This record gives sequence, structure tokens and C-alpha cells, in this order.
Amino acid sequence: MAIDHDLLSIQEARDLAEAAYQAQLTWKHATQEEVDRVCAAMADAAFAASAQLGQMAHDETGYGIAAHKKLKNELGSRVVWESIKDVKTVGVVHHDPQHKIYDIAWPVGVIAALVPSTNPTSTAMFKAISAVKARDAIVIAPHPSAARCTYETVRIMQQAAVKAGAPINLISCIQHISLPGTQELLEHKRVRLILATGGSAMVKAAHSVGKPAYGVGPGNIPVYVDRSADLKKAAHYIINSKAFDCSTICASEQSVIADKPIADQLKQLMISEGAYFSNEEQTERLRKLLFHPNGAINTTTVGKPAQTIAGMAGFSIPQYARVIVAPLKITGKDEPLSREKLTTVLGWYEEDGWEAGCDRSIELIMFGGRGHTQVIHATDENVIMAFGLEKPVFRILVNTMGTLGAVGLTTGLMPSMTLGAGGEGGSITGDNVTVHHLYNIKRLAYETTPPPQAALRGPMPASAALSNTQDIESLVQQVVQEIINQTK
Repeated sequence: MAIDHDLLSIQEARDLAEAAYQAQLTWKHATQEEVDRVCAAMADAAFAASAQLGQMAHDETGYGIAAHKKLKNELGSRVVWESIKDVKTVGVVHHDPQHKIYDIAWPVGVIAALVPSTNPTSTAMFKAISAVKARDAIVIAPHPSAARCTYETVRIMQQAAVKAGAPINLISCIQHISLPGTQELLEHKRVRLILATGGSAMVKAAHSVGKPAYGVGPGNIPVYVDRSADLKKAAHYIINSKAFDCSTICASEQSVIADKPIADQLKQLMISEGAYFSNEEQTERLRKLLFHPNGAINTTTVGKPAQTIAGMAGFSIPQYARVIVAPLKITGKDEPLSREKLTTVLGWYEEDGWEAGCDRSIELIMFGGRGHTQVIHATDENVIMAFGLEKPVFRILVNTMGTLGAVGLTTGLMPSMTLGAGGEGGSITGDNVTVHHLYNIKRLAYETTPPPQAALRGPMPASAALSNTQDIESLVQQVVQEIINQTK
């Protein structure tokens, strides 16, 4: 008799959630030394396997570039660990002597983690290390198209963790993947928090469960290049960032907004870096290729090299080309290419002055990237600050690569593969999600101010203290007995 895959997936989700709960009951008593030893072992094992797992991810999904996935794995393992290794997550983590308050770390419990196909191994690394550091257990649900590489990533970390002293089921991964199985995991009574990274449908499903959930929104990232910018550096960074892993990081640049006086010069510099500017006929072919009539992205185009995209669209481009740049005039549903493009196609707008560039940026953000990220290349600090103050996003990256800057590799932001979009984007945080989001704080608070007199009553009359079942005689006997005891 054939085994029902959905039922198998549901049962596996239940078993893993229950096993994770039992493991976390033990792990929540771990010392800081034990926690850090286990996390360091996980990070080291994952880092050592970065190249192998990057190649597996590329081979299984068909997305991106294996060497770039290796770099993302190094970020998700060693760079993430270095950023949180000194964070205290056990016992008293802060003391405010002035206000007489002690902050005490308390783990969330079991975390259900959704991992996308675009960054399947690096995201699994980052989430597992962060969860274990917070003394949580974690069950990872991979994307079906990246099941093998995600499972292997988790297996490597689990093996290292157990060898370093962690309970065996502290880290686990669903192997029999189905939508009902993933839903069962999210809804399981043992799961206390959902950590969702992926497409809008996946994040929406995580938020609809009714449990606390960290989700990310889409990243329709505009990059404004001001007349004050270092244009050579801007062109170099924009093309390299968009080409990085074939634009599978949600913080990759999606549309360039060039200040009109420098637009032609920037265009030539971008061409020298590997940009190919499409003509109107080619641009129309790209519109039809990349998106379905309802606006949904054609997933067969995700994470593909520029030559592959051009071939799928029915035209050819030079071998030197790394990114196809499509000149655009409008923003919104009538211009499909103004959407987020998780592949090597970049929009191009020209606007006269930073105010117009600001307006176009906001249009793009509001159309499909609310709360996520804006990139700006400029040296005029007034323009930079104006963008920082006005944009409805929670990462404004200045003179850096969008892909690597947003995840904290080239900026001082916390290294993370889950980038919150705040209330603007339907998330509960605008932060780069890290270990601080995966534990709670108990507060031990001493009295610092006597209560106001109006809140206090005088001594209670003895008669008022007598209940209906207690008479005067029994009370007297009780008092006498207490006196006898005191004199012994």
C-alpha cells in the first residue's frame, strides 16, 4: 500500500516538534560556557563545509553562483557567530543599579524556521546558531526545491552540536516536505515562535498562524546615485551587487535612479563593469518573460545569469554582460519591471535632482519594498540624511553594495539572513534579526519608591479579620499557643 506523503510529513513534523521540546527542557539549563562551546562547534563545522554546501545549493536549485553561495555560507556561520559570541544569553544579562533592576535571559522555547530556496544553506546556518545561542530548540522546514542541501546543512551542525554536548534533537530538519506538514509544524502546540524567511506567501502563512512570528517582506530596493557620488565606485558596486549570486539576496538592487546630470557618465561606467542596456523591443520581451499577467514572478527566471535570461527572452547579449539594465519611465502595476526582480535584470530611471530621486525611490518602495532597504551613493551629507529621514525603510545603505551591506558584511549592521521590514512591511521588527530577538527578558525589580499614602489603608481591626468559620475562642487559643511557643 502506498504511503501518503502528506500524512508522513505531518507525522514527522509532530515528532520533531515534540522531540525538540524535550531537548529544550534540558538545554534551557545549560550554562553560558556550554552554550558557547556548542555554538562555536556548529559555526566551525558549517564554515568548514561552506564550499560543499554552496555547490549543493547551486546544483539542487539551479540558482545563482556556487562561489557566491560559499561566501554567504561563511557569513551565515562564522561572521554571524563572531557577531554574537560575546552576547550573554544565560542568567543575569544586565543590571541597572540605579533603578534596582536585573535583566534575566529566558529562552523562547521551540522555534519553527522556514528557509527559502534562494539562500537555503546560509539561512539555515544563521537561524540554527542564533537559536541555540538563545537556548532555544529549532526545527527547520526547507523549501521543497532545496530540501537536500538544507537537510545536509542541518545534519552537519547537529552532529557538531551533539559532539560538543548538546541534546540530540535540539536542531532538526523536516525531510518529508509538504505544505500540510509545514503547516502542522507551525501550528504545533510545542512551537512558541516562527522565524520565516522566504516569499510573501510563505511569510503570510507564518503570520496567519496566530503565534509570534518574525517575517520578512519583499525587497524592491531602489539605488539612487546623486550628482555628488563617486560614480566609478557606484557603478562598480551596483553591477557587482546585482550580479552577486545572480540577485538571489532580497536586498539586491532592483532599480537604479540616476541623477540626470551624471546619468550618461554613470551609464558608461556601468557598461564598463558589465551592464548591458536593453532596447525597447528587448525590454518588452523581458516584461513578458519575468512576470506572469497577474504580476507573479516567473520562477524559472530566478537566480539566472544574464546570458540565460536574454536567451529565454529571445535575444542575445555579449558574453561580458553580467546584468541587463532596462530603461523605464513609470512605476507600478503597468510597469512589471518596476517590481522586485530576483535575477540579473535591473531597472533604470533618470530624475533631475535628489528631490525627484527621492520621490521615485518612495514610489518603488511603496510598490513592492515597504520597510526593507534603500541604497544611496552620494557624498553630500545633506542629501544622505534627507534620504535617511524620509524613506519608509529600515536600512538606508550609504556608498556600499546593497546585497552585502544589508546583511551586515560591509556595514556595521548585525549579520543576518532575515531582514525585518517593520510595521511598514508587515513585520514585528525592522531589525536584522539576530540572537537578541530569540530570547525573552525577565526583570527582577526592587522597590525604589515607597507607595503613595493614598494607596495604603490603616491597620485592619481585629474583628474584621475573623472569618465566618473562626470564632473568638479559637483565635484566643491560637494566640496563647503562639506565646507558649515563643517562651520555650
